[in-house]
Amino acid sequence: MSRPEQLIAAEVQSKGAVLLATHFNPDGDALGSLLGLGEILEGMGKRVVRYLEEPVSPLYRFLPGCAQVQTDINLIMDFAAQAHGDLLFICLDCSDEKRLGRHSEALMTIQPLAVIDHHQGNTGFGDLSWIEKHRSSTGEMVFDLAEALGAEISAKAAECLYTALSTDTGSFQYEATSQHTFTVAGELILRGVRPEVIANNLYNTYTLGRLRLMQEVLATLEMYDRDRIAVIRVTQKMLDRTFTTMEDTEYFINLPRAVRSVRVAVFLKEIDHNLVSVSLRAKGQCDVSVIAARFGGGGHRNASGFRIRDLSLNAVRDQILPLLLQEMRV
Repeated sequence: MSRPEQLIAAEVQSKGAVLLATHFNPDGDALGSLLGLGEILEGMGKRVVRYLEEPVSPLYRFLPGCAQVQTDINLIMDFAAQAHGDLLFICLDCSDEKRLGRHSEALMTIQPLAVIDHHQGNTGFGDLSWIEKHRSSTGEMVFDLAEALGAEISAKAAECLYTALSTDTGSFQYEATSQHTFTVAGELILRGVRPEVIANNLYNTYTLGRLRLMQEVLATLEMYDRDRIAVIRVTQKMLDRTFTTMEDTEYFINLPRAVRSVRVAVFLKEIDHNLVSVSLRAKGQCDVSVIAARFGGGGHRNASGFRIRDLSLNAVRDQILPLLLQEMRV
């Protein structure tokens, strides 16, 4: 029986055009996978369109291919219509169709759809699904797809895929980091990636405003359950005071998670007056994807999240804490 990546590779080979999409508010894995695969497929002579709900975050604009991202859903639907069936839609790093964003219903009319993902809570949507929950990242899977295709991985594609690996493994620290992850990273370095350049772009490009925002966010730190749970928050007022955006909070959650006693870090983000985004990061045996799933979210054992409406930051915290305590004692 053919493996899922081989089935997707065969479908790619049979089509002249490919539409790539990932989830809203994409992280480094989602974006690196999308841009890296786009570069690989164009190298094969495919017509490729890369779709995101919103423009690429400034944090990731160092990646090759950012300028080719399309955010206009009308252009996307026109591209699909003009392909006259000679099109494959590939959804990357997305656990369910709703994560495609506000235009998910329109996008789901484009068929056939192949899904490549490693989230534990993936619903198995799509005509072809390649879901491997033990994988470190979707970027690792894209590398294997390129191998199945016999496709060249250019230096540009390698830079994108290495970024995917680095960000979704917490710089190769998380539990899902495997021998194969390091093998893929090594192969990408052979293709021109300079790890120090990627690391500098990802982690050493703070603005003064971002540093001041970090100061305000860390001042909100609350500790629970004998200092095993850490909670931080960010509000719109903090962003206004520091002339920053929510994108500037990327990686802040890793700071409370790094405290020796902490097993779970919670980051509460006030997106607007009635929407709160929650990021969960764990170490040890606590599976935070179980908590995120309770609120309609998803992710991995050590890194998950969700969004919730019509509750204050304090109310969201008060709903999460008992669930975390229960999960930590299972």
